[in-house]
Amino acid sequence: AATAAELAAAGAKVAHVVGDVSKPGDVARFVAAAQQLAPLAMAVHNAGSNRWAPFLKISEEQFESHWREHALGGFHLAQAAIPALLSRGGGTLVFTGASGSLRGKAHFAPFAAAKAALRAMAQSIAREFGPQGIHVGHVVIDGGIAGDRLMSLRPQLKEERGPDGLLNIAAIADAYWVLHHQHRSAWTLELDLRPWAESF
Repeated sequence: AATAAELAAAGAKVAHVVGDVSKPGDVARFVAAAQQLAPLAMAVHNAGSNRWAPFLKISEEQFESHWREHALGGFHLAQAAIPALLSRGGGTLVFTGASGSLRGKAHFAPFAAAKAALRAMAQSIAREFGPQGIHVGHVVIDGGIAGDRLMSLRPQLKEERGPDGLLNIAAIADAYWVLHHQHRSAWTLELDLRPWAESF
């Protein structure tokens, strides 16, 4: 709500809808609310919870919860957004991934499995709908994001990482905007974003 108010104060047209990305009805409401403002040109799946857990302590419900948020949520957004994008002749669909999309770290099995599934689905959708004018991108966020959630959980982290040691939210948004404006002769399918000092 605070971000929506900030954008509206800056003169942007904003639709603020609260829901659960793993529920198709909620996702349909997200897309419908955006369509009320203007024809949908870009949709971004940016669900991002991530929890540490020893593998043998993970319940089926915890594993499925990650899959619902990341993989199933991305599926629902794609199914809701693609018809709207096709109706205007194309557009952009971006899925936010993580380093877990590429490699599973110890104690993060549910997150890695869900993010890897999201990445594979993005590749499949890109191959099917790219020729129809939809630019599909998968963005690997490799590092901590200097946002309210991380700063409230670990306020010392910004100082520990030093200047620009965490991903800046505005810089991430700029990268997504660049994807949206790429010429179709040079579309990016996968983009890695990480702080300059992040080891990889």
